[in-house]
Amino acid sequence: MLKLLLVRHGETEGNKLKRYIGKRTDEPLCPEEESRLEQLDYPAVQAVYASPMLRCTQTARILFPGKKLNIIDELAECDFGEFENKNYLELDGNEHYQAWIDSGGLLPFPEGESREEFKKRNVVGFQKAVNGCIRGKLSTAALVVHGGTIMNIMEEYADEERSFYDWHVKNGKGYEVEIDPELWKKGRQFLHMIREL
Repeated sequence: MLKLLLVRHGETEGNKLKRYIGKRTDEPLCPEEESRLEQLDYPAVQAVYASPMLRCTQTARILFPGKKLNIIDELAECDFGEFENKNYLELDGNEHYQAWIDSGGLLPFPEGESREEFKKRNVVGFQKAVNGCIRGKLSTAALVVHGGTIMNIMEEYADEERSFYDWHVKNGKGYEVEIDPELWKKGRQFLHMIREL
């Protein structure tokens, strides 16, 4: 079996302010977050995959020191378009934001990605990581990515059915899951959740 840790990056200033921080805003972790992440005790892994965003690469280096980072561009967070780096208070009164809220978050982000585009991109990135692990005959790996990326992966592949938003995780948290590589190669692609991290 292949065990994977799906870990959300540590907290950034934008996260603290409840802003939509996507692939257009490459902000670092909050200084105090680095010491908090150092206290977390995740299992050792054979490989680490990460989104190219600074908040993910910083988190990966703290949680898995000395490990080479395999960067996968498709694992980056959503492009929030005109909502990028703004929070709900700053968007109050914006007709595009109200329309997006009224749609239950199903409309594409104005000048950004749709949920479908975002999910499709993340699925491609996840498949690259899993296939890399299988080719390398690995038994453990970590993906240090974004909350939305984890939500897309779990909604698509988890053997437990939940909606996209029900897979939300806090900064520095995530899921430990496992895949049967033989079934994956045969197209029976699903994740079994072992535990929340």
